[in-house]
This record gives sequence, C-alpha cells and structure tokens, in this order.
Amino acid sequence: MRFLFIILTLFLSIISAVGQIWNPIRHCVVDASGECVSNTILTAMPFLRITPDARSGALGDAGVALSADPNAIHHNAARLAFAEQDLSISATLSPWLRNLGIDDIYLFYLSGYKKIDKLQTAGMAIRYFSLGSIDFKDENGMDLGTGRPNEFEVVGSYARKLSPNLSASLSAKYARSSLASNRTIGGTQIYPATTFGADLGVFYKGKLGASGRSNYLSLGGSITNLGAKVSYTRNTVKDFIPTNLAIGANYEMNFDDYNTLNAIFDINKLMVPSPCPIGDSTCFDVNKNRIADYREKDLFTGVFGSFTDATGGFREELQELMLSFGLEYWYDKTFAIRMGYFHENALKGNRKFFTLGTGFKYNVFSINLSYLVPTNITRSPLANTLRFSFIFDLGAFQTSSDEGTGADQ
Repeated sequence: MRFLFIILTLFLSIISAVGQIWNPIRHCVVDASGECVSNTILTAMPFLRITPDARSGALGDAGVALSADPNAIHHNAARLAFAEQDLSISATLSPWLRNLGIDDIYLFYLSGYKKIDKLQTAGMAIRYFSLGSIDFKDENGMDLGTGRPNEFEVVGSYARKLSPNLSASLSAKYARSSLASNRTIGGTQIYPATTFGADLGVFYKGKLGASGRSNYLSLGGSITNLGAKVSYTRNTVKDFIPTNLAIGANYEMNFDDYNTLNAIFDINKLMVPSPCPIGDSTCFDVNKNRIADYREKDLFTGVFGSFTDATGGFREELQELMLSFGLEYWYDKTFAIRMGYFHENALKGNRKFFTLGTGFKYNVFSINLSYLVPTNITRSPLANTLRFSFIFDLGAFQTSSDEGTGADQ
C-alpha cells in the first residue's frame, strides 16, 4: 500500500511560541512558560549533509581524516591524494524510513577517483535522493495527483599533494531539489531549487611515535557545500544550504603485521546563521518586513559570521557542535570491525546514536556494512537499517592482470 505524505515544508519553520527569548541563566531559548525549547539550525537541501557511505556510517558519521577511498569526496576530497590504488569506484544504497514500512525512499551514492600521477588525483560523485511517491492534496483534501519528488548532486574533485605529508583539494558541485515542482500551493507556484557550490579540503598524514613499528596520525579539515542560497518560489527570501566546517583526527596504531586499530574523532559545525528567538526584538525582525533577519543575510555574511551570531553567545555556539567518535579494527588489512557514536546537543537537533559495522576486502573487491541504533526518542530515518557499500579497486585489477601476463618482464 502506497503511503500518503503531507507535503514537505518548503520554507523554514516559523517558531510558533510567541515570546521566545534566550535565558542566560538556563543557557537556552525558553518559551512563555520558561521551559527550554529547541533552537535547531534549519537549511534548505539538507540531503547534502547525509553521510552516504557505510564505512563512515559505522564510525558515527566520522570521515574527515580516514584513509583514502572514493567516498572521501563527500567528507574531504584531499584524502584522495593519498590513495593507494590507481582507479577505484564505490556504490552505496541507503534505504530510508524502513522502520515505517516505506520501501520507495532511498539515497543512492556513486563515487570514484583516478590518479593522474603520483601527486594528483581527480574524483567524481553522483548523489540521488528519491523521496518516493507522494499523493498531493489541496487545502480541502481534494486530490491533486501523484508526484515523485527527488534531489540530486553532481560533484567533481581535484586533490594534490603539496608535500609528502600534506594535501589539499577543491571540488565543484551542482545540486537540484525538486519537491513539488510545477504545482501551486496556497496560491504560490513551486519551482525546483538549484545551486552551484564548492568544497575545500586539507589532509595531513605523518608517522607518530618512536617505536620500531610505524603508527600514523592523520588530520583533516574541510568546508563543504559553500554555495548560493536557494528558493522554491520566485517571490520569497532565499535560504542557506548546509555549508559545513569539519575537522577531524585519526590515530592509526599498528600492533604487528596483522592487527591495526584506528581511533577517530570529528567535529562538525554548520556555517549557517543561528536562528534568532522570535521574542528577541534586537535580531528577529528589526526591519519589520515579517521575515526573520537571519534568513535575509547575504551568503558570506551569514557563512563567516556564523561563529559569533548566536543569541546566547559562546555558550550557544558550543551547543551547535556535532561530535563523532569511531573505532576501526583491521585484521591483516582484510577484515574490519567498526563502531561509533554521534552526538548532537538536545537543543540543536538532539540526534544521538550508536553505529556498528564491518568490512571485508578481497583482492579488488570490498564490501562495508553499517547499522544505526538510536539512543534517545529522536527518530532517525536510518534507525535499525542495514546499509551496504561496494568498492571496486580497478587499479589493483589492472596490476594483477599485468603481473599475470608478464607485462613487466
């Protein structure tokens, strides 16, 4: 039986409780009754921030400083410069809302890279998010037909080593979100939202420790989805896309020739204006045009001012940080066991979940699995869902073929 959706909200949510203000004693936004309420940062095109691969999905969504694979394009394309294989392709299919019995919403991610030479690597990725079949209704409940909203992204990346231990990357992308295209809602014509954007990344990997066996410390940083604001209509203010700053570290411990443990930690922050409480007359709608002032900021003022614009000051800025922790154990570089944890402040989204996963690599083929377990009442669309990623190292296949035919003789 096909499910019936109420149309996804096309504009940022309007805060409903009149009189909401920041309470400096409780360190939160409070409503008229004095209770803390959520002040979550909202953006257009949130699908751009969905972790697309099962490896990072099993590590609490951490991925800025992991070893290179094709999915680095989403997290930090600078990792690609340290890729060991000449050519690699990955594909991941993530079912969505399976806990609700929905079977036609999914995220598909296809990515790959090709080494140009020892210093340079080029990559490309395609993301497609199907929102299933939706039965549209008007205000009176009359049938307006069925639609299949969807969103997609195309990315091209270039990574280069700047030194034996340091690399940088630049990615260009195009994104399109079609939720209720060519329909009229409340007298307003709806159009697809489109934007161009860019990602920047840096990555460092060096030996650490004085023991005879090499351990490695990897550090990464990236700014992703730095792009123009978007709108689904022709007569409304545009909204920010989820520009994100991520920094992370990965400590690789090689105990012997067979056993390796990676300890991983990421911090993420949306570079998007913090919402101003509706009761704060100094920042919500100073110009009295019935549009929240933080939504009207221009791109660069909003993005680079996002570190100091929270009504609650530094305390609220800290609440906006998202933390990821992960452990990855490898046996003989062939079999992996992974676990992780993701934490988001209760007043900024309240996503908290454990992740588990495993991986297996044989010759030119790898498979990664991940499973998400929520730890609070906030429902995750990936809760109790098994995700698979497949990676094909075609460069290794070519090397094996050359060796088998005596090409190097």
